[in-house]
Amino acid sequence: MFDVYQLPEEHLAIREAVREVCADKVAPHAAAADANSEFPQASYDALRASDFHAPHVPAEYGGAGADALATAIVIEEVARVCASSSLIPAVNKLGSLPLLLAGSKELQAKYLAPVASGEAMFSYCLSEPEAGSDAVSMKTRAVRDGDHWVLNGAKRWITNAGVSEYYTVFAVTDPEARSKGISAFVVEKGDEGVSFGAPEKKLGIKGSPTREVYFDNVRIPADRMIGAEGTGFATAMKTLDHTRVTIAAQAVGIAQGALDHATAYVKERKQFGKAIAEFQGIQFMLADMAMKLEAARQITYVAAAKSERGDADLTFFGAAAKCFASDTAMEVTTDAVQLLGGYGYTVDFPLERMMRDAKITQIYEGTNQVQRIVMARQVLKG
Repeated sequence: MFDVYQLPEEHLAIREAVREVCADKVAPHAAAADANSEFPQASYDALRASDFHAPHVPAEYGGAGADALATAIVIEEVARVCASSSLIPAVNKLGSLPLLLAGSKELQAKYLAPVASGEAMFSYCLSEPEAGSDAVSMKTRAVRDGDHWVLNGAKRWITNAGVSEYYTVFAVTDPEARSKGISAFVVEKGDEGVSFGAPEKKLGIKGSPTREVYFDNVRIPADRMIGAEGTGFATAMKTLDHTRVTIAAQAVGIAQGALDHATAYVKERKQFGKAIAEFQGIQFMLADMAMKLEAARQITYVAAAKSERGDADLTFFGAAAKCFASDTAMEVTTDAVQLLGGYGYTVDFPLERMMRDAKITQIYEGTNQVQRIVMARQVLKG
């Protein structure tokens, strides 16, 4: 009964395996991916070779069949050395989860198998230029034409756009029905009429391309609809309940990486005749960083377990984990930069990159202000 809060052996083994791959084959490319704003192909190849690029895909489709907690641990460990690379397993889950939640078996088999093998990646197209937090106001339209749908519109802030082969796209099929008039579709990169905007120039996660995706009379077969017509928005929100946990895991990983580097530095750095780690002011900073980080990790793991079980209170825990962990990541990385002083402000150390990367975790998959709205609604429902 006393091992109730202890990770199972298999999850500890996964952590060790991912950590080894990341140390040898992901970390060496992190600085260059950031400096050059280039997709870390070498990191992707390493993750794919070890089956960590899309661990959530069920075994029946050739995937590793990792549960939600194992997937969170994979993302956490990758983010510990390279936040951009952690968006490979995270966004593969985000893009393909609508199929797992609502797609037909045929659709799942067709599109999840290539993701499992590493031949393709999946992205998620919900946000638009005028529909960010207010996703129901999207303008992208899908019009039925016989046994096809024709899509027109644009999506913004799409992670890994241009690199991914597949896109889950949410579009209005009944303009009068508001949220119940939105449907979900699988669109392929090669479909005629699909194009991409220029890569966004971002503060952080520079190794993960973010671009607009345009749909100009994109004609797709009707069987590429995910779930029933009009259920797309519900699928989008249910997806985010689960995948906000992956952003929490990413935030925990970034914070852990920053704490690791800061701790190593203060043990070595000497001032006034002794290591600065011996000064109580430094120790208090480290204690607060470690305490908040561990609290963030625990709520993230609990949320991941709830995601796996499909618990009724997942909506609250997914929002809480994402919000708390990302706020913690921003605080921990900022303090880590402070602990290194002038060195922390230079690219000679990874702390400034981690601080920049941490910021996005407070913004995407629902800003932390939106997370607080989500949590408050759950609390008021009782």
